[in-house]
Amino acid sequence: MVSKLVISTALFLSAGAAQASDCLGFAQRDLPGWTVFTLDAAQLGERDVAISFVGHSSYRIEAPDGTTIITDYSGWSGPGDQPEVVTMNRAHETHYTDYPDPRIEHVLRGWNPENTDGSGDPAEHYATIGETLIRNVATSVQSYDGVRPNDNSIFIFEIQGLCIGHLGHLHFEPNDEQFGAIGFLDVVMVPVDGTYTMSQVGMMEVLKKLRAKVILPMHWFGQTTLNAFLRIAAEEFDVRPFDENWLVLSKETLPEEAVVVVMQPNFREEFE
Repeated sequence: MVSKLVISTALFLSAGAAQASDCLGFAQRDLPGWTVFTLDAAQLGERDVAISFVGHSSYRIEAPDGTTIITDYSGWSGPGDQPEVVTMNRAHETHYTDYPDPRIEHVLRGWNPENTDGSGDPAEHYATIGETLIRNVATSVQSYDGVRPNDNSIFIFEIQGLCIGHLGHLHFEPNDEQFGAIGFLDVVMVPVDGTYTMSQVGMMEVLKKLRAKVILPMHWFGQTTLNAFLRIAAEEFDVRPFDENWLVLSKETLPEEAVVVVMQPNFREEFE
């Protein structure tokens, strides 16, 4: 028996709605309570979504139909099967690669390759891959030579009505238009280093506006940085350290109040 954290979300997906964004369509929801229990992998339901922390800002998302996604892919996808989908951002080379594994079917870059000087259009992704709708919201990157418009993307993954957002290498608080384009999130993966991305205080303001119920820290460069964020987060949210590096989300319940779930990375030595 392997202990895992299981979070269930209420079912709000209507039949045949896979091509439309449910996350943008939700206005108000009645959220039931929180459930934590243990189970064997064989007991996972057909609608469960598995999320594991590969390391740095890479998460592995596994949809019920077997589609596997790696976020901020830099060439390393961690243990497990080859992903069908990877997303990338180019703030730093640890968030992308110019040479993705050719076996990966869908390589979704968070920037437009033609946008070399900031004058090009942003990347635009809106695709259903298997049962997962993947879309992006472009944001800008602060670099040594100024601001690079639209070089980062917030990616949103919609799986069986569950809305999962990955903020990427976020440098600026989204504006109203960007918040509107993100829509409703159940789960958010957030960089918390406070130095290379937004400040930890600034990132907390973003989290409060997003109002996701499950917050997954990433990009924390060691326990000291992580603990600094958790002290700030504990003033607003329930903080739950978790010994495993993956959790399972299904549809019965979400926490009534937002919870920060700290998972251990697969590539743990990078963070020690």
